[in-house]
Amino acid sequence: MAITLSEAAANHVRNFLARRGKGLGVRLGVKTSGCSGMAYKLEFVDVADESDLTFESFGVTVFTDAKSLAYLDGTELDFVKEGLNEGFKFNNPNVKNECGCGESFHV
Repeated sequence: MAITLSEAAANHVRNFLARRGKGLGVRLGVKTSGCSGMAYKLEFVDVADESDLTFESFGVTVFTDAKSLAYLDGTELDFVKEGLNEGFKFNNPNVKNECGCGESFHV
């Protein structure tokens, strides 16, 4: 069971944390939302929760909770630049269907 970051995503997170001046890593989770049922939550972590599960990729710690890991196991978080757009891309092998706008998914 694991969540990983691509090298590009790890570099982006590491650079952002350095500019921010604080932070332990990034938290990836899921919430009930959208037309397909689930949406990703991504936030920076300043204080770890006792119940957090942690994974490390390219020197960056990824935090998640046990409930979210059931939906995120095997996910790679990537950072991509496509033309003028850039952002995180979730490569989640558990996704069965996504909504048309790309904001939510179904497992």
